[in-house]
Amino acid sequence: MNNTEKKNKIPAAPVLVTSGNLLSNVAPPTQLPNFVTSAPAPSTQNAEASSTADKQTAQAKDAEQPAPEPMEQSPRTPENFSPAIPLCKGEPTMPLRSPEDSQETLSTASLPVTPETDRIGDIMPGSGLLTWVKGAVSTGGILQRVAEKAKSSVDSMITTLDPQMKEYLRSGGDLLVVVASDKDVKISPVREAFQTVFGKATVIGYEAQSDVTAAQPVSYAAAYAAAKQRVAYLRSVRADLHNNVPVVAIESYIQEAVTDRWFEQSLLLLSQPSLGIELQLVSQATPLPAAAAAAARAATPSDYAHAQTGYGVTVGSVMADSLQVPHTQWQEATCGVSRRELLLLAARSIAGSYKNLLAVSAAET
Repeated sequence: MNNTEKKNKIPAAPVLVTSGNLLSNVAPPTQLPNFVTSAPAPSTQNAEASSTADKQTAQAKDAEQPAPEPMEQSPRTPENFSPAIPLCKGEPTMPLRSPEDSQETLSTASLPVTPETDRIGDIMPGSGLLTWVKGAVSTGGILQRVAEKAKSSVDSMITTLDPQMKEYLRSGGDLLVVVASDKDVKISPVREAFQTVFGKATVIGYEAQSDVTAAQPVSYAAAYAAAKQRVAYLRSVRADLHNNVPVVAIESYIQEAVTDRWFEQSLLLLSQPSLGIELQLVSQATPLPAAAAAAARAATPSDYAHAQTGYGVTVGSVMADSLQVPHTQWQEATCGVSRRELLLLAARSIAGSYKNLLAVSAAET
């Protein structure tokens, strides 16, 4: 046997003693054998012996080393809860409270206030429906608007079937207005204007004539004098008209703005002496042919008593004869706008001004 064969020779396996514990009788090897050789792989019996020796060596080392001391566990900090579904944008949230704090009452100062509302009752979580109900029943809420819309629709249907019901539906209230005329072309627009501005109003008219001015006033001054005379006459003949009842007088007049350029207008005068209120307003002007003004002047007698304030014949009668229409419709036949529409716009303006004065008077008192 040469030297190479001696080096590559595998040492013989240790002899196992069968008496007693098999593993306890095997001494741990001092040095592990080198199995990396070019010789064939060891047999199964040798491999099992080597594995057993390795296990015994590991057990001996573990027995010599002291057991590790248990590590102190640090308290775990609670993780922040991250919901799978994010909260809706703008929805207010409430902080989570422990069971000990559940008995305490949450103060209103700690509640968040959203930009949409400053009311504490509207920011509680899950109160979207309650907030909607509160807004629905509050002043100006959706229920009130629905009720007003329904009432308006019913009123519109009734007045369409019977136009005379409009006066009945809107009459009443605390406001009483008297018109110094018994003609419907003057009473009707004033009634509609005040009922539109005030919601409800009672408007009635009485006959009131002016015997200090001409039948057809010329110039604003003459119309103002005639309107004042109508109001004074009405208060003198009717004892039930106190100074706290507003009276409206309407007087039509003509004037020459420039040479041969005539216009017809109406002056509205509202008087209430108890509050010191006197409002004057002029309606939209209607063009008047110069020939109509000349015809009214020519028909006026030379000895007419009120020649200084106007003519003895109205331009309405002259235009009615010329256009073959009623004297109350000549404005519509001339420019397409009826006298009632002209008076309605002016009456709404004077009713709005009167409402503002009442509000100022109430604030001062």
